Amino acid sequence: MIGSEYLWPSRLHASQHLSTRQYARILREWVLSIGLEPSGYGTHSMRRTKVAQLYKKTGNLRAVQLLLGHTKMDSTVRYLGVDLDDALALSEGVDL
Repeated sequence: MIGSEYLWPSRLHASQHLSTRQYARILREWVLSIGLEPSGYGTHSMRRTKVAQLYKKTGNLRAVQLLLGHTKMDSTVRYLGVDLDDALALSEGVDL
């Protein structure tokens, strides 16, 4: 790829990149193609799933916070739905 080329270019000439709506349609088609219920999966749930799995495997709350772009640790804890004390204890045990 060169400079400003997008990984997923738009098929519309008015836009250079794939829109969030186009991405949502593609995801819905993928979910349907493997026989799952699309109402249980979405673009945001896929984002949450990746970082939730990362947190579960590493216990590294700080890495998850950085990946999500959260400025406050408590935002990340709420986002993941974990207990703050447990999350902080795990986080303190892992160095970045």
